[in-house]
Amino acid sequence: MQESRLAFGPFVLDPGAGTLLRNGVPVAVGYRGLKLLAALVGRPGEIVGKAELMDAAWPGMAVEEGNLTVQISLLRKLLGPAVGGGEWIATIPRVGYRFVGAVEQIGSAKRKPLPLPGKPSIAVLPFVNVSNDPEQESFADGLTEDLITELSRISSLFVIARNSAFAYKGKAMDVRGIAEDLGVRFLLEGSARRAAGRVRINAQLVDAVSGDHLWAERFDRSLEDIFSVQDAVTAKIVEALLSRLRAPPPRKRPKSLEAYDLCVRARKLMDDSPQTAQEAHLMLTRAVSLDPGYAEAYRWLAMNHWMGWVHSGGPTEANRSVALELAHKAVEIDPNDAGSHWVLAYLLAYERRFAEADAEFAKATEHDPNEADAWAAMSDIAVLAGRIEEGLEHIHRAFRLNPFPASWYYLVLGQAQYAAGEYESAIETLRKDETYRTSSRRFLAASLAQLGRLDEARAEVELFLVGNPRFTTRHWAATEPFRDAATLGHFVDGYRKAGLPE
Repeated sequence: MQESRLAFGPFVLDPGAGTLLRNGVPVAVGYRGLKLLAALVGRPGEIVGKAELMDAAWPGMAVEEGNLTVQISLLRKLLGPAVGGGEWIATIPRVGYRFVGAVEQIGSAKRKPLPLPGKPSIAVLPFVNVSNDPEQESFADGLTEDLITELSRISSLFVIARNSAFAYKGKAMDVRGIAEDLGVRFLLEGSARRAAGRVRINAQLVDAVSGDHLWAERFDRSLEDIFSVQDAVTAKIVEALLSRLRAPPPRKRPKSLEAYDLCVRARKLMDDSPQTAQEAHLMLTRAVSLDPGYAEAYRWLAMNHWMGWVHSGGPTEANRSVALELAHKAVEIDPNDAGSHWVLAYLLAYERRFAEADAEFAKATEHDPNEADAWAAMSDIAVLAGRIEEGLEHIHRAFRLNPFPASWYYLVLGQAQYAAGEYESAIETLRKDETYRTSSRRFLAASLAQLGRLDEARAEVELFLVGNPRFTTRHWAATEPFRDAATLGHFVDGYRKAGLPE
């Protein structure tokens, strides 16, 4: 899963790590410069258009072409003359730029292998849609997600989270390599086909260390039996790994397959943008109307209202109350669903109903100790409560369960590192490609400011305010669920030093 490094002259560029080395020594280059350099060096000798370069460095942002000119000029000055004279980056008038140096792919720096947990560890790889209908892709994805959820609720297993499992969707990789990437011993892989009211599922459990197939089976059932098939697959895996079934209390299954499909599709849209979040909202509202007893639809609808609250730049009374009501409804419908408990806990914390929030977090991890999102959300709330070491432990546990997570994990980690005074680590985390987004810049700016790197901090503040023009430190401090005055003061101090508005 690691990108190749690119060598040219005395330089080595690692796009995945976001680093540039000259003769083995790190070169101080900004984020935009790194993105532009990666786009150019990745296609040596080719003309890369201005629009493409601007999209690489300023994705989704409307910026003037002069910004590109300035960044290219800075890169030329930083790189110095090319081997044999001349410049590394040539200008193609009115069109774009071209990297003229010889480039060698030297492979990525080998990531340190993750140690195997002390109990059976498994990842469920995305099931392959083998029907001729691309519309059935969401059905195969939903099957994969549900199997992950069912297995993760078994405390005797260590189960990799959905985000990391889906990092391998559509990729041809050796099972041993995938297992090493994720730090697990066992992999479940399979295929699904849905047609004419029937479902056919093939599944096999592989020991990636020995290469042995521990179990394989084919299921050919009526579509109405899909959830009983999932339960059967889960039972077979647990029997193969633990010799006997240790089943947790059952979750409440949806009654409408259409509602189930809508929920699977909506989950993929929620994190992309406010526009796709609106599309997800319509899907989830329809799912709830089709199946009023479907807890997961209520849970994701609550989160979508929360995302609307976050995207809008601050809580609105309507979003806040509706999200909380929906989360309560999800827990009421299915008290055994860990996801519903942690979503409710998170929203309760923002209401400053801390005792209730802590109790709901405890229920979430009790019902599903492998629920990585719950540990990440708990980290966020623990840090703001002043329990910083606990917050760091929680987010590290979340990363172990979910090695390739959503970008908000990195924001939570960077926040925890800042709170712990680990400013260099916070900067490294918050400048990763995986996390570099507008909302994280406030923590990045504060970390830079605490190290006295004020020019860099103020540049980050400017970019942060482009996406958050109404931000004030006072409003932020009043809305975030802080429980510890010293921790709040530490963040406010960093914001002020960075130059964020009071």
